[in-house]
Amino acid sequence: MKVQLLTAAWACLYILCVGLGFVPEPAGFGKFLLTATAVIFFLPGALLLHEGWKTGNRKLRVGVRVTAILSLSLTLLLLIANFLSVTASETVGQRLYELLALVSAPMLCAQNWALSLFLWACLLFASFIHPKAD
Repeated sequence: MKVQLLTAAWACLYILCVGLGFVPEPAGFGKFLLTATAVIFFLPGALLLHEGWKTGNRKLRVGVRVTAILSLSLTLLLLIANFLSVTASETVGQRLYELLALVSAPMLCAQNWALSLFLWACLLFASFIHPKAD
């Protein structure tokens, strides 16, 4: 697959996850669809990694690695800031939550934080795998 197509698909899924992350309290099949969308979000990243392994493109693997590191790091910082803002005004808490929705879109879309963090970590650790030389 072309790298540009996978990157565009990943960007579109990001935008979709950001929008769906603000759906309040889904239930039943709606919750399943949100979780499925969040899991599908990671597919282009995994395919980009596969393409990087197949072609030996280190730059592609490092790009996915940097994206995963940024998402995990910023998510951690915003979660800590969100917990520490408990004594701040409601507006501050709401703005921090909106930033969290932008940084870790699949986490809020799936409404299963552990799943999203786990999949980001999988992408991160998979980016360190080196292809075997023929």
